[in-house]
Amino acid sequence: MELDRADLELLRLLQQDGRATVQALSEAIHLSARATLNRVRRLEGGGMIQGYRAMLHRAAMGPQICVFAEVTLKDQRQASVQRFERRMASVPEVVACWVVSGRYDYLVRVACSDLDGYHQLISAWLDDGTLGIERIVTNIEMQTIKEFAGFPVPRA
Repeated sequence: MELDRADLELLRLLQQDGRATVQALSEAIHLSARATLNRVRRLEGGGMIQGYRAMLHRAAMGPQICVFAEVTLKDQRQASVQRFERRMASVPEVVACWVVSGRYDYLVRVACSDLDGYHQLISAWLDDGTLGIERIVTNIEMQTIKEFAGFPVPRA
């Protein structure tokens, strides 16, 4: 999809505030409300915008710890990889999971109410031989400096 300056600015603005009105967006990009709405619909229809979400204030959700787990699998056979990835996708405490290159195979971000909850979770993973986990290295998040749910939008 070909994106011009107005499209890129719309993407930036919508990442900052997905509930912005078409009127506010149109004023920011200096186009009519109709033209702005058409652009937003085109960006949505073209798959550039996957959806809209509410960003929750983590502290308001009660006590929790956030952990980055470096997971290494015993083997990389297709069946093992698929089984592991399906399990990560189904666990509510897993808030993100990435395939990475380097010392380990996956970086898994986990949010639990406490360390005991995290320990129980990974113990169950390690005890489940079908997941094929060789090792999990735990890194506890101490403080969030920056967290952005979007992607950098290139400047036109």
